Order: sequence, then structure tokens, then C-alpha cells
Amino acid sequence: MLIGILFTILFASGAVSVKFGLLSAAPLTMGIIRFLFAGILILLYIHLFKKDEYRLPRKGEWKPLVLLGLFNTSLYLGCGFLALQTVSSGFFNLAVAVNPLLVALLSSLYTKKIVQKKVWIGMLISAIGLLIATIPQLENSHSTVSGIFLLMIGMVSMAIGSVYFQKAKLQLPSIVINGWQVLFGGIILIIPAIVLEWDKPLIVDLNLVIYIVWSVLVVSILAMVLWFYLLKQDTVKANIWLFLTPIAGYALSFTLLGEVITIFEVLATLFVFTGLYLTGNLQFNKHQIEKAS
Repeated sequence: MLIGILFTILFASGAVSVKFGLLSAAPLTMGIIRFLFAGILILLYIHLFKKDEYRLPRKGEWKPLVLLGLFNTSLYLGCGFLALQTVSSGFFNLAVAVNPLLVALLSSLYTKKIVQKKVWIGMLISAIGLLIATIPQLENSHSTVSGIFLLMIGMVSMAIGSVYFQKAKLQLPSIVINGWQVLFGGIILIIPAIVLEWDKPLIVDLNLVIYIVWSVLVVSILAMVLWFYLLKQDTVKANIWLFLTPIAGYALSFTLLGEVITIFEVLATLFVFTGLYLTGNLQFNKHQIEKAS
């Protein structure tokens, strides 16, 4: 249980750490720093120190890894970092929790399966939850329309990446896939960062150092290790810890950033959780296992 709580807090802290990093660097530049550092460290570990356990990707596996890097890292996190300039970190964590619903919808469209009525109802309830959270965010200027739009683009990109991952069926361990997609995602962002942020300052100070150390070592590596451990122990319980991240996200945002938690955020979270439960993405039955996206 302690490991689950620790994972939830660390995973939710990612958006908060970005807020600190934004005080010293432009969003895409921050993303490149994090992804390149994390990718290189992970790949050095698995292919240098654990080379007998983990093989290099084969010829036909490079393209899927690059595309996963594009969708799951460059677009999802790149847009997410841009969005966090004008979107609260608490709202960010809540929105990301809805991603499995997008994955379910896109998967149904791809496989041409009929979406069950309860799934549509769950999606509608979760969408209402996001709307409840969005309106006061805009009214109180805690978020902007452009920021929310970028966040939605990122979520759709991650959903596309998740569906593509199912289609690709890579015969590689999760840690290998994660290492390469993060590295490729960072490389892909270099040109957009040069074009969009060439005139933005990079201030090497305590905020930037905290962001790099925390986002690379704690969020990208330690949280990932804890996640894989939780999956091995019990997939269902692991997913429940993942879906609890919005609560931890709001708590961290309130404590570290001074973001206000109102009745709207509480109601929105309840609606989102209800929607996830109805669609089967939040399970409490051990015989109904869903893989986290």
C-alpha cells in the first residue's frame, strides 16, 4: 500500500514539477532536457549494464518506436508542457485521468466494434465532469481556452499512441519501449523548439535544477519502476492507484503552488471517477483486468 501511495504522489507530481521548470525555461526546451536525459539514462542501464537481459530493437521495430515517441512523448507531453503555461496542474492531472476513455473510443473505431451503451454513458458523465472543472478555471483565469485546447490535443495524441501500441504488438519489454520512445520523443521536439523558442531564455537556477532532477530521476525513472512493480503485484490495484492521481495532483497543487480547490473540482473528480467506473476503466473486480494506458 505504501508503494502505491508513493507512486500516486510521484506520478501526480510531474505536472507540478513542470510549473517550477517553467519559471526558468520554455516548455519545449524543458521537455527536450527531460526526455533526452531520461531516455539516455534508461537505455544506458538496460543496454549497457543489463545487456544480457534486454536486446536492442530489431529492424522492423524501429518505426513503431519512433511513432510511439511522436504520439506518446513529443505530442502528448509536448502539448501538455505548452498547456501548463496557462492551465492549472490540478486540472491537468484530472484531464489525463480521462485518457482511457479516449483510448476505448478510438480502439472501438479502429476495430469497428460497437461501443456499448454504458461506455457512452460513462464518457458523457466524465465529459460533464471535465466541463464542471473547466468553467470556473476559465472564469477565474486559472486556465485559458488555448491551454485547454493544447491539453486536449495532447490527450488525443496519447490515445492514438495507445491504440497504435496495441496494433504494433512490439515483442519488447516495457522498459525498453519506454526508454526508446522517450529518447525519440525528445529528439523529435528539437526542431519545433528551435523554431518556436529560439528567442526564449534558459535560466540555469535552482528551479531548473529541481525540475531536471525531479522530472528525470523521480517522475520518469523512479515512478516508472514503481509502476512496473505494482503491475507485477496486481494489475487491477495498480490501475486504481493510477486513477487516484487526480486527487494527489490537486493536493500537491494546493500545497506547493497555492492552487485553489473548490467544490467544482471535487464534483468534477467525482463525475470523472463515476464515468471511469461505468466504462470499466476503473475496476474493483480481480476477474476484470484492464491495462493502464
